[in-house]
Amino acid sequence: MSRFSAITDNPHDGRFNQKTGILVTNLGSPDAPTPKALRTYLAEFLSDPRIVEIPRLIWLMILHGIILRVRPKKSAKAYQSIWTEHGSPLIHISQQQTDKLGALIKQQGFDNTEVVMAMRYGNPSIEAGLEALRDKGLTRIIVLPLYPQYSSPTTGSTFDAVANVLKKWRWVPELHFINGYHKNPLYIESLANSIAEDLQANGTPQKLVFSYHGMPKQFLDHGDPYHCLCQQTTRLVVEKLGIDKSLVETTFQSRFGKAEWLKPYTDATLSSYPEQGIKDVAIVSPAFSADCLETLEELEEENREIFEHAGGEKYRYIAALNDRDDHIDALYDVIKPLL
Repeated sequence: MSRFSAITDNPHDGRFNQKTGILVTNLGSPDAPTPKALRTYLAEFLSDPRIVEIPRLIWLMILHGIILRVRPKKSAKAYQSIWTEHGSPLIHISQQQTDKLGALIKQQGFDNTEVVMAMRYGNPSIEAGLEALRDKGLTRIIVLPLYPQYSSPTTGSTFDAVANVLKKWRWVPELHFINGYHKNPLYIESLANSIAEDLQANGTPQKLVFSYHGMPKQFLDHGDPYHCLCQQTTRLVVEKLGIDKSLVETTFQSRFGKAEWLKPYTDATLSSYPEQGIKDVAIVSPAFSADCLETLEELEEENREIFEHAGGEKYRYIAALNDRDDHIDALYDVIKPLL
C-alpha cells in the first residue's frame, strides 16, 4: 500500500476542477466543558513544540506527570462559565464567520468556491477540513488562519498542521497560506468602528487598554515578530480613531508558567490603575477574531474582578469583531487577491 493518498486512482477523473477551497482556521476548543474533554484537548495543545519550547523529554514528563493531572479540572470550570446552548463560543462564532464569508464571496461573483472551517486543536480538525475540500475535487486551496498578528505558536503552528496533512497527499494542491493581516485597512477600520461605537454609547474611559494574547519573552528574543505587529495594530487603530495616544495602553494577557512573558501584563496593569486614580477603563483584545475563553472568562470575568478588587469602579470589555459585517468585509478583502 502506498504511503501517499489520492482522491482517485484515475488521474483523469472528471471531478478535478478549477474551484478554490478556502480553509478558515482558528485555535480550537474542547468538545465539552468537562475534565475528560479538557485533558484530551490540552494534551494535544500543550504537546505542540511551537507552544512550549522546552526540551521535549523534560516537557512531556512535566505535562503528563503534573499538568494534565491538575489543569483539566480547573480549565473545565472556566469553560463551564462561558459554555452556551450552541456549545463552545469560539466554534460557534467561527462557523458563523465562515458561513458569512462564504456567502459574501459568492455574492461577489466567485461561484466556484467552497469555504470550510477547521481548528488547529480539537474538532473539526485541520485534516478533516482539508479532506473535505479534497473530497470535492479541489486542487487549489487558500488557508486563512484568523490570527491578525502573525506568531509562531498560532500561525506558524497552523502551517505545520497543514503541511503535516499535505505531505501525505499524492497530488499536493496549489496552496496559498495567509500568514497575517494586522495592517489590512478594513481590519483596522472594523476595530476602530467597534471601539468608536462603544465610546459613543458609553463615553470615553480614563484608559483604553489593548490587551493582546501574550507569549514568552524568549520568543521575541529569538525573532518572533508578534510583539511588534501588536504594537503596529494599536498605533493604526488609534490613528484611525483620531484619539489621544495617551488614553491608550497596550498590554499582554494569558500568561502560563513561571517564565517572563511579554510586558506589560494585563492583569498587573489593571490592578495598578486605581492607585493612580484611574478607575474607569475599557478593554479590547484585537488579537482575538472571535470571543473565546480568553475574552469571555479571562477579560470579562477574571480581569474585571482584579480591577474592581483594586478599587476600580467602571470596567467594560469591548467584544471581539466576531461576525460583524465590517469584519467579514475585512476577511474578504484579505483573500480577494487570491480568488
